[in-house]
Order: sequence, then C-alpha cells, then structure tokens
Amino acid sequence: MKHIHALVLTGYGLNCDHETAHALELAGANATRIHINALIDGSASLDDFQIMVFIGGFSWADDHGAGVIQAVRMRTHIGEDLIRFIEKGNLILGICNGFQTLVNLGLLPGFDNDYRQRSVALIANDCGNFRDDWVHLKVNPDTPCVFTKGLDQMELPIRHGEGKFYAEETAIDRLAADKQVVLQYALANGHPAGGNFPANPNGSVNDIAGICDPTGRVFGLMPHPEAYHHPTNHPDWTRMRAQKGGAGWTAEMMLGTRLFENAVNYLRSQ
Repeated sequence: MKHIHALVLTGYGLNCDHETAHALELAGANATRIHINALIDGSASLDDFQIMVFIGGFSWADDHGAGVIQAVRMRTHIGEDLIRFIEKGNLILGICNGFQTLVNLGLLPGFDNDYRQRSVALIANDCGNFRDDWVHLKVNPDTPCVFTKGLDQMELPIRHGEGKFYAEETAIDRLAADKQVVLQYALANGHPAGGNFPANPNGSVNDIAGICDPTGRVFGLMPHPEAYHHPTNHPDWTRMRAQKGGAGWTAEMMLGTRLFENAVNYLRSQ
C-alpha cells in the first residue's frame, strides 16, 4: 500500500494540531506535526509530504487580522516552496485560521493558476461576536474538490470570529461559474441558508463556507472537519444512536473524517 505522508503545521497561537493529526491517521495517512520555524530554517522539508494542512487557531493572536501575519511570514520565507508543492500535484487543506491564511497568501482561489494574488477575504462576523456552534453544510457535487467527493450534506462545528467570506461581485460570480464554491451554509434540509443567521453564522456572501482552487487540490473551509472524527463529538450523538435503534457507529456519523479519507484515497490512486 502506498504510504501517504501528511504535514500538520503548528506554530504561534495555532491549535487543533493533535486532533488534525489524529483524523489523518484514522484516514490512513502518516501524520507529522511540524512547526512553521522548521520549514523556514530548513530542518523540515515539504518534499517529504504529499498533504499539508494549515490548521485552526489564532496565529500570532490574529494581530492585524486573522491569518495575516502567518501568511506574510510564510510568503516571505517559503512562498515559492508552497507553489512548487501544489504544482507537484500535492494537496493543501486550510481549516478556519488555515483558510484565512490561504486566502491571505493567495493560494486560494488561485484564479488562472495564480497562487500569489489575493482576491477574496474572510472578515469579521456580521453578528459582531465569536461563534461556537454546529452548522449544516451543502456540498457542491460539481466541484473539482478532491476532499468532498461523494459527499452531499455535512454537519460540522465552527468556532471563529472572522469567518465572513467576502469578495467583489466579479470574484463571487467567477467562483460560482468555475465551480470553486465547495461548501455553503445550509438549513437542516439541505436548502441554502439564504444569508439568514444562525444557519449562516457569519454573513458570508452566497453562504460560502469553503472554496477550492481550479485543480480541486487546494481547499479551504471555515468549519472544523477534524473536530468530527468520532460520533461522540456531535452534541446529539446519543439521540442519533437511539434513532438507529442502538446500532453501532456508521460512516454517516463521522463525516469530518471522510474529507481526510478522500484526500488519502486520491493520492493513492495517482
């Protein structure tokens, strides 16, 4: 079996690294937590990995905006290495603060395969405060995103204060036309949230919760898939199990892990 090696980025103010590494291991990858400084000083190399995950948290305390300082630091020191990593056919996932970093770096949305130009933003929630909740998500079946293949609807936790997806109308239209909108906030029945709070927890334009680049190999989302790696992570897990007659756990009850499994299976098929 082909071994897939995943890098889980750690650093100043980041968290969820242990959960993310655990989810990757459950998906069949060999996950290693690597500090940002190790990539910068050369003691660790991207060449040893096929998946890189920018995790959640509050990098550099979100000073100057969420993900801004981390993006500047990485662009300055390893910006070209990140682009080469993508060009080799590898995968990048950005979760919450990681998503914010990816858009600040310009790795998303990657229009015209330009991974240097920033064209979208994640800004302060319309509600004016930090949101810690679970949300329903609709998956775009036509997107090229390799992480969401075979998925239709999901429920994942969010925890962010700057999660509103925003861009000029031309960029929003292009994301839709190019099928780069991967996830949208939705109602429990899968219908669009229509911008209505709390189904859309932050006021994101067009209910956008996650996007990918044109290749589908770079993906960023505000919800936390690594936080749903076991049924008991869900606040209603006892009710869900009772509805199944006390049956054992099913894949449908751990959809967060499916994102990581899709990534591993994609790379093994290459």
